[in-house]
Amino acid sequence: MTKTASIIFIVFILPLALFSQRKNESFKYHIKKTSSPIKIDGEIDPVWNETETASDFNMVLPMDTSKGFVRTEVKMTYDNDQLYLIAICYVDEGQPFMVESLKRDFSFGKNDNFLLFMDPFDDQTNGFSFGSNAAGAQWDGIMYNGGSVDLSWDNKWSSNVKNYPDKWIWEAAIPFKTIRYKKGIKNWGINFSRLDITKAEKSSWAPVPRQFPTASLAYTGQLLWDQPPPEIGSNISIIPYMLGGASKNYEKNTPSNYRKQIGLDAKVAVTSALNLDLTINPDFSQVEVDRQVTNLDRFELFFPERRQFFLENGDQFSNFGYTTIRPFFSRRIGLNAPIQFGARLSGKLNKEWRMGFMNMQTERVASTLTPSQNYTVMALQRKVFARSNIGLLIVNRDQILQRNEKDPSYLTNPYNRNIGLEYNLASSNNLWTGKAVILRSFAKSNTKEDWVHAANIQYSSRKWNVSWQQEYVGKQYTAEVGYVPRKDYFKASPSITRIFFSRNKKVTSHAVKLFSFNFFSSQLKSTDNTSVLMYTLTLRNQSTFTQWISNDYIKLLQPFDPTNFGKDTLATGTKHQWNAIGTEFASKPQQLFTYQFSTRIGGYYANGRRFFISSDLGYRIQPYVSISLSTSYNNISLPKPWNTTNFWLVGPRFDVTFTNTLFFTTFIQYNNQQKNINLNTRFQWRYKPASDIYLVYTDNYFPAPFNVKNRAVVLKFNYWWNL
Repeated sequence: MTKTASIIFIVFILPLALFSQRKNESFKYHIKKTSSPIKIDGEIDPVWNETETASDFNMVLPMDTSKGFVRTEVKMTYDNDQLYLIAICYVDEGQPFMVESLKRDFSFGKNDNFLLFMDPFDDQTNGFSFGSNAAGAQWDGIMYNGGSVDLSWDNKWSSNVKNYPDKWIWEAAIPFKTIRYKKGIKNWGINFSRLDITKAEKSSWAPVPRQFPTASLAYTGQLLWDQPPPEIGSNISIIPYMLGGASKNYEKNTPSNYRKQIGLDAKVAVTSALNLDLTINPDFSQVEVDRQVTNLDRFELFFPERRQFFLENGDQFSNFGYTTIRPFFSRRIGLNAPIQFGARLSGKLNKEWRMGFMNMQTERVASTLTPSQNYTVMALQRKVFARSNIGLLIVNRDQILQRNEKDPSYLTNPYNRNIGLEYNLASSNNLWTGKAVILRSFAKSNTKEDWVHAANIQYSSRKWNVSWQQEYVGKQYTAEVGYVPRKDYFKASPSITRIFFSRNKKVTSHAVKLFSFNFFSSQLKSTDNTSVLMYTLTLRNQSTFTQWISNDYIKLLQPFDPTNFGKDTLATGTKHQWNAIGTEFASKPQQLFTYQFSTRIGGYYANGRRFFISSDLGYRIQPYVSISLSTSYNNISLPKPWNTTNFWLVGPRFDVTFTNTLFFTTFIQYNNQQKNINLNTRFQWRYKPASDIYLVYTDNYFPAPFNVKNRAVVLKFNYWWNL
């Protein structure tokens, strides 16, 4: 039944892409080569008078029916080595800018900013983004899925911002070696985005409907070159690192452990659009610690990947499937064993084909009886119709030097493999999006219940957002290098949203949303149901208020402790139902002090009660200091033996940005559910583009008595060297 539905889904949505046409073709910017040198200083040199100007931006928010009131002008040129851009962002005389700090890859909605989105493959799906906030903090990322930006991507380029009483100017130079583009192509997709928080206005050069981000490549204009962009010769980057560190485990009272380590990353441009990444003995000690959460869930929680090697250009691997059906999840690699080496080949083969190949090797750890393992992932993607694509993914984990069953490091499942095929729908106007996926796992003991098939379709207009999603995960489906927290179920999730625009000067819109999650057993008997009715009010100053009510029903399929605190468990087969109500509020971003609140009150398991409140407070001393405090509190009242349980999670954070190359961050987390206090302090100096020195200090404590669990300090140095 569900397989048939998935096939019908594909058959009916494929024709949608056949009859759509590219938007904004009339928006054209003609770029010409310059022979004059350009100094990146935020000043309008005479050379810019010889270039074309992109202006008359279109408003996107709060409404998308007029030209923007905020004035912005953009000019572009290039030479043999670099692409140049200058953005003149006008403001009212004396108007202060609003930014969080000078931190790189800032939060878009909390900073006055200008961003460039470009599609050098002209496929309306993949590209690059560069930009800055009004204080000069840089933003750069790889674009994928037609409008998403992966900010983990980091490369060499330069920019500068200069502030004037009536404007701020951003000037940038982007080396052609930094980006990837199709050889000989003279037509790129391009758009410019401007956010002025004080005026609560977001605008773009080529118009974008308000329901989509300005990053949507479906709505780019055209960048027309006077001649094909220059061909780049050898493009090889070597990035060695050295580190020293010390750590001590006070719980086990073991001797201090001292580290001396070197490693190497390399980036090789195989073609102008295909890149090879290599790593030997990688280290990720500078990566920020995970944000802790209070865990009241029955299934494994998801924590995002933070290691840059896996994030850069990794969307082909990580975005295959759905949020809870991921055949590949890179955090499984190197979880219990150091990575020895790895390689990744990724990029565009031509305008229609895109590929990714990754191989990682981990070493054997005798102390934990962890065998040496090899991980291989291969992805292939073919563009079809306007902006849709068909993708293939193969994931393989193999134990190296398989031993006999009497060996302590023998794995009962010496290998695990997954193969999947998916179709991603994206109409040229982005109104219709969707996905259909089918997966199968292979292990030592195969069964007939190792399949997954899922599909969704979504329609997004200015007034309506309607979607349907369905999933089936077999009882024996296994993705050991993936994230699939739940198996043996069928799920159906409908959703509908209606948006009402207001003529009130203080109100932008009202929205009413109704959605539900419905889980069934393989015999199609209901096991879980959550239904939610939600109302959202959006004000002109960009603050939002949401009110919701919900009904939950759960039939436990296995014993479960409703506090996850090790007290006792509810029995398999018991049924639980309750109602709840909640609110959410986010303040306007155009102020130094910002705040968000959310609440929930209602029923819980075993006829219990749960009260929840959380807050996020932020204060900025522009542009150097950003202070935030995240707090959540759960009060759970249950019958004996649980009684009343209180959970606190508190996380203050201090970001000090002395310049846009010198950063200091301190992050503290108190979690009484895990009985832990974590302190993570990181100092980063970007002494040259893409070259850094890190000093990282980490502590973990018992809350009571206040004793140290473990402690570590690391000093790391890397250097980006272009050959």
